[in-house]
Amino acid sequence: MTSASQRGARADAAPHRIVRQSQLVVIKLGSALLVDERTQGVRLRWLKSLAQDLDALRQRQQNVVLVCSGAVALGWHYLGAAGAARKLELCQAAAAAGQMALMRAWTDALAPLGWPVAQILLTPDDTQARRRYLNARNTITALLRCGVLPVINENDTVATQELRYGDNDRLSARVAGMLAADALILLSDVEGLYARAPSTKRAPARPIALVERITPEIRAMAGSSASRHGSGGMATKLDAAQIAMQAGCHMVLADGRRTHPLRALEESGAPATLFRAALSAHTARKNWIVGELSPRGTMTIDRGAEAALASGKSLLPIGATAISGAFERGDNVRILNAEGKEIARGLAAWSSANAERLLGKNSRAIVQLFGVHGREELVHRDDLVMMDDAPTRRTNRRKT
Repeated sequence: MTSASQRGARADAAPHRIVRQSQLVVIKLGSALLVDERTQGVRLRWLKSLAQDLDALRQRQQNVVLVCSGAVALGWHYLGAAGAARKLELCQAAAAAGQMALMRAWTDALAPLGWPVAQILLTPDDTQARRRYLNARNTITALLRCGVLPVINENDTVATQELRYGDNDRLSARVAGMLAADALILLSDVEGLYARAPSTKRAPARPIALVERITPEIRAMAGSSASRHGSGGMATKLDAAQIAMQAGCHMVLADGRRTHPLRALEESGAPATLFRAALSAHTARKNWIVGELSPRGTMTIDRGAEAALASGKSLLPIGATAISGAFERGDNVRILNAEGKEIARGLAAWSSANAERLLGKNSRAIVQLFGVHGREELVHRDDLVMMDDAPTRRTNRRKT
């Protein structure tokens, strides 16, 4: 899974070009778009139109990941609890019941397009704790390679804090950063960020077309846009923008209420706010690995492995000669050449104890040693940075 930014693609400042030029796109939609206010069911005609929009991206060979709210809202209706007090345990029950309806709706909408769908439920720990982060990223990447649309939602049956505050905006940004996505598109019930709340009775609010930094002045523009079904507001969208931009991912905040919302954004230049990242996703990830994670151990490699890493390949067990330090899967490690010089850093695919057992062995030995098909690499190339290529925040600005 290679992002457009990794291929050196240049992204134009217009939101519709951002959408078209992004190889990996995360799209988030909230409950207010999905749930019909009158029937309390899914807006099926709208959902069908969005499914067609998503398929248009797929036909252009773009990878699509969806973060979709709505389980709790649909669950209230399913449980017949519309008038009940929203106690925590009932909210969790609604989330469990509504998730079934949510996935059924997506399965039905995508079936005519021949597009299989998979459900992934995450909590913030899954995108922050490195071992769980790697597991989640590997699962999503495998689904994309299999031609499946991942539909991600907050695991509201256990994530009690998110039920109280609403966190799928931030979750979508964490997912975008985890996958090194080129763009995050938040489809909302507002047309973008305004200089002030557009519902005031004074002169019409001025829409903000481009944001390049989340400043206190930008924060002050965030009025409340929480809806009946959604618990998030503009403040959580700005939080999401900051997370995405720091990860090198552009974010577009656009109106998703009309049918074919992505088509409208691309073809008619519908109103939207672009939060433009300064760094590419690839550069931001390199910064994170090299500059923000403390190494927990070292791997020493032979000259053949050094040549393989220099050509962009992963570090395989057969090329490793020594392991030092105590580290777990997902920890940052220094990679030394035969002369003891640090040539790379990366995220370990195996713990130090297991990596030592694999030293110098062919990848086929993994099954013999552990009885399972584990990762074939000690460090995958997507999780590895050559020190000669290590970027700095000051010199690697994203060109637009």
